This record gives sequence, structure tokens and C-alpha cells, in this order.
Amino acid sequence: MNEIQLHRIDLNLLVTFEALMEESTLTAAADRLAVTPSAVSHALGRLRTQLNDPLLVRVGGRMQPSPYALQLIEDVRPLLRGLRRMLAPRHPFDPQTSDRVFRIMMPSTSSLVAAILARAWKEAPGVTLEWLNVSTQVYDAVADGLIDVAHVGGDLRLPEGLEEQEMEPFTWYTFARANHPALLDWGTEAWAKWPHLQVKIATNTSSPVDARNDDPATARRIGAKIGEFSAVGAVLAGTDLLTTLPAVLMADQTELHSLRAMHPVVTPERFPVRFVWSSRLSRDPGNLWLRDLLMDTYETVQDKANSQIEAQVVGPVAPPT
Repeated sequence: MNEIQLHRIDLNLLVTFEALMEESTLTAAADRLAVTPSAVSHALGRLRTQLNDPLLVRVGGRMQPSPYALQLIEDVRPLLRGLRRMLAPRHPFDPQTSDRVFRIMMPSTSSLVAAILARAWKEAPGVTLEWLNVSTQVYDAVADGLIDVAHVGGDLRLPEGLEEQEMEPFTWYTFARANHPALLDWGTEAWAKWPHLQVKIATNTSSPVDARNDDPATARRIGAKIGEFSAVGAVLAGTDLLTTLPAVLMADQTELHSLRAMHPVVTPERFPVRFVWSSRLSRDPGNLWLRDLLMDTYETVQDKANSQIEAQVVGPVAPPT
């Protein structure tokens, strides 16, 4: 196989390729790059020759990508993003005047999002905060610069190139609708009898209240699985399902759907909670501002949620740890 001669690749060709992949027409890509459509066509021709692939082909007035182009763009985007970040003018970060876009990967419960946005817009009215769903590729996304800060839970090994700040652990409660029969006799029998709702986000992390092989009393029957924390309250309010989740993720839904909280029968196993970011951004003023805002607001919301839920707990006291 002939090796690509990198010194023959013009960086502008990759910029043009990215624009074509996102705009799908020569004219739109040319407008975005402030060049003529013929210049875009010429650049595409050069890139086709150098990579020995058609890349994009006109179909019905739009440019359709080849399989190789779809694969290539996934590598090109983080490369260009890193170059833009590296070559951007180094101005001090001023929250009051910044229009920077920050991307955050963390659970998007209404109380947490509202508190973070309220403080962010007070300190930095021009910034944009974008939430993304937590995924199995969270560490890769942070390392590649796709995510500025991520909130992760569980014993996931932190790879090289990332830094972290461990937070106070979750306080877990079992939730049910207000008139659920389990509230009358809460204990190990009710835990095993009634079906449980499990939130399965796109990670490999297991719930710390899942059954332990050496303790049959911890077994629970999963009656349903959903992929969003925001739907839990409505599901519990209309069914006999139970769920065991952190107070910080359920406080607003508990009030909205008149749910009741109980101490879990199973003592949760250790479940570290932390914020992570790229080591490349450890001293970046904007990222520092974002991390301080996220961690401080998160702690405030979590403390309030823990106090709120604990004051409403029904049934037996918390099991011994």
C-alpha cells in the first residue's frame, strides 16, 4: 500500500472537505468559505486525486458522501477543531463579554440545568451551554475536545490525558407513587416483590444497588428499563414500579409527581462521582470558569436535594452501612 505523502496535502483541502460534508452543495460550501463554487470544485478534485476516492458525488442536486468520506470526516473534525483551538488568538477569558460555546456531558435534570443556566447567564450572558447525553465514549469525547467537562459515575478508569475532581457521593433513595402498597410494609420482601424501573444510560456502569452474587437478599426484579431520567417520575406515578436513584436526580420529579421516598433496602456499593476534563484545558481560563461554576452549582443543588428528600422519607430508617 502506498503511504500518503502528508507534505503534499493542503490543509485547506480538509477545510473544504468539512464544509462540503456539512453543507452538501458546492454553492453553500463556497458561501461558507467565502470562495467561488469553482474553487470548491477544484479543491474537491485535488483531494479526490490525492486520496484516490470520489469522496462526494452529485445526486439530485446535492453532494452525497462515499463510505470512505463518512469515515474520514470523523477523523477530520477533531483534527480541525484542535487546530482552530491551537491557532485562535489568545485573549483572556472575560465571562461578561465571551460568546464561547461550552459542551457539557452530564445528566440533564431540570433543577440542575436551571440552576447552572441561571448562574451562567448572570456571570456570562453571552455564552452558550450545550448538554450532550452521556455515552460509552465519554472519555474519548473529552480527550478529543468534543466535550469541555463531563460528569461521570462509577469506577471507570481514568485514561491518560484527563484530569478529575471527585465530588461528594450520591445519596440514594427508593421512590414510588404516593399510594404504592410497598409503603405500608417496606422491607426486603417488598423490595423483592415489586418490579423496579431502571434507567440505562449509554455507559457500561452498573447501578450500585444491583444484586450481589454473595447476597441473595439484594436481588430485585427489573420490570422496565428506560433511557432518560426525566421520564422516571411520570412512569412511577402511573405504575407499581419502584426505582432507586440519587436524590439530586429525583428531587424535582418527587415534588412534581407526588412521589414518596424510602431508604433502599440494599446499601449501595461504592459509586464514585466526578467531573473530568482534558489535561490540555486544565489551565484554560474559560474551562476553569466552567468547572468552578458546574462544581459549585452541583454541590448546592445536591445538598438541597438530599435535605428535601430526607425530610420526606417514609418507612424504616436507613439500613446500617
